[in-house]
Amino acid sequence: MQELVQYIISGLVENKEAVKVEMDGDAIKVTVAKEDMGKIIGKQGRTAKAIRTIVRAVSAKNGNKVSVDIIEI
Repeated sequence: MQELVQYIISGLVENKEAVKVEMDGDAIKVTVAKEDMGKIIGKQGRTAKAIRTIVRAVSAKNGNKVSVDIIEI
């Protein structure tokens, strides 16, 4: 699951070195650079919502419930 989020986020940002994806229990914490926050969130939060929907669907298929938290450095 963590690799999936890393792949999606890395494709969206400019500063790939600043991306950190960590699993914390039932939550995936994504840390990105300040200048890339807009690209991750998207217009009216659509990109972030789409990422969360994908993760929720994959985790439900595996019998888990995982959330995604996006954090700015």
